[in-house]
Amino acid sequence: MTSPTFIGLPRADLAALDSPSAVVLGAAEASPYVKGVASHAAKAPAALRAASMQFAGSLAQYDFDIDQTFFPAKGEHRGMVDAGDVTTTTYDAEGNRAAIEAAVRRVLTAGAVPIMLGGDDSVPIPTIAAFADEGRLTILQVDAHVDWADVIRGNAYGYGSPMRRAAEMAHVTGMVQVGIRGLGSGEKWQHDDARNWGSHIVTSYDWHDRGPAAALDHIPAGGRVFISIDCDGIDPAVLPAVNMPTPGGLSYEDMIRLVRGVAAKATIAGLALVEYVPERDDTHRLSGLVAARLATAIMGLAVAQRE
Repeated sequence: MTSPTFIGLPRADLAALDSPSAVVLGAAEASPYVKGVASHAAKAPAALRAASMQFAGSLAQYDFDIDQTFFPAKGEHRGMVDAGDVTTTTYDAEGNRAAIEAAVRRVLTAGAVPIMLGGDDSVPIPTIAAFADEGRLTILQVDAHVDWADVIRGNAYGYGSPMRRAAEMAHVTGMVQVGIRGLGSGEKWQHDDARNWGSHIVTSYDWHDRGPAAALDHIPAGGRVFISIDCDGIDPAVLPAVNMPTPGGLSYEDMIRLVRGVAAKATIAGLALVEYVPERDDTHRLSGLVAARLATAIMGLAVAQRE
């Protein structure tokens, strides 16, 4: 039996993209901490595609979340396609990063928005690296953790370090980190490094005190924004199937308000949605449903900007 594509999109050959508007990709992992051991989120791309089928048949209806009809014409997908998974291995982190970066570059060369379904939080590093020739980029990260670790267990590119590695890329000129809270964000020097670099850390408490403006005030008007969502940035009461559940955070409605605010102010350049752990989901894949809905909403907003 053939596995489903994300929201039932047409399958596409990454080597022969035909003027797409958005391209969905999957990547199980980039730089695992233990060679030969699969990422805790390795099965997420397939699980997110399966979860998306819970609402795929309803996308011809008006969507109040993003104020548009996703598929207004029967059989018309507005140029969105699913190009499948980037081939990765638990034994070759460097090769994984090169393959992910090359795949995303192909999407960008085709003029489309890359929608990356991870995989663990090392996947955004090569995904963001692929934008090196695309001009200035602001990173909007939603996460419980700042992810500014340097080297962990000899690995500088693991899931504890994606925002530090992104900040070292010349094309990344701004960063807004939303939902930070609790334990696990590393020692204080990591937060200090983030702030000293110029990252705007919007804690979960800042968000709930000020609402979307706490984050959106730092998004450059007319700029290009790459959205990186670690699913543990979302309240575990809403999306518990993650590697490090952290009490508090953003609700689904908060996330929609945030990404709609970004779309109203700037251009959505791409998305990496990571750290969903299917094995921790319930039998109805409700966490997967929430994550898949978010990816769909962001893709819809990004494509609408191009129409």
